Amino acid sequence: MVSTGLLVLAVGQGWLGPDVGRGDGFCEAARDGFVKQPANTFSNLGFVVAGLLVAWRAGRADLLGDVLPRRGLATAYACVVVLLGPASAAMHATQAEAGGDLDMLSMYLVASFAAAYALMRWTGRGRSFFGTLFVALVGLCGLIGRYGGEVPVVEHAGNVAFAALLLAAVVLEVRLWQRGADGLRTDLRWGAGALGAILVAFGIWNVTKRAWCDPHSILQGHAVWHLLCAVSAYLLFRLWASERRPASTPSPADG
Repeated sequence: MVSTGLLVLAVGQGWLGPDVGRGDGFCEAARDGFVKQPANTFSNLGFVVAGLLVAWRAGRADLLGDVLPRRGLATAYACVVVLLGPASAAMHATQAEAGGDLDMLSMYLVASFAAAYALMRWTGRGRSFFGTLFVALVGLCGLIGRYGGEVPVVEHAGNVAFAALLLAAVVLEVRLWQRGADGLRTDLRWGAGALGAILVAFGIWNVTKRAWCDPHSILQGHAVWHLLCAVSAYLLFRLWASERRPASTPSPADG
């Protein structure tokens, strides 16, 4: 909630800079008031709600399966998901350059988290490995995002990095389930729900940018993208929290 409060203060004080049209390609017309794109801004509350739900479960070891408790990463993921809300809202509320940078950074954080957590489990490594890889992936995304050319379909090179990391996470999660090392198994129905939600969101995001676009409507396709991505982020956490081993299988030491 601190990040949301800071966003409100930043928008009110103009700390993010002037309106340069950042994020104006998502159909909704900019208003003259405090918030430039109301629907695309306030729909980001979905991420805050999703992150708070993750945080609630993070405080209950009995709801975290057999891997998340010993890794101590559930709370960190809750913070990342909550941050998606105000970071994305910063762009849509102000259309400022700094707001757009915050939006991309939050996307890099969640995609890097998903890929690093999957690879950590695949390699059987511990938290130090996760932390190092997570920072490296976020940095790599930042470098890729500096490419200024337009990319077909996804528009921005940073979106390519975001999608590539999520795809890597999906492949690794399926391979982890197939391998079943140490008897561990996740409930792939949560993963299927997370993947389905973000694919539907991506379809809506593309179709409603231009084809079904009403710039002055309070119903915006990009707002639906935000809400479905929030659902996807929560369902991804539920996939991780479903990871369990048979009762007779000993727990390996954390590295």
